[in-house]
Amino acid sequence: MKALVMIVALTGGLALAACNTVRGAGQDVQSAANATDNAMHGD
Repeated sequence: MKALVMIVALTGGLALAACNTVRGAGQDVQSAANATDNAMHGD
């Protein structure tokens, strides 16, 4: 039973970490796209 609880806790922690990583990567891509758009249009 302890092993099952540990596996569930680790899986949940990894899932949360992955969500944060994907969100950060998405923000980085959006920032780069905005910078490129601003450079092209002179904003």
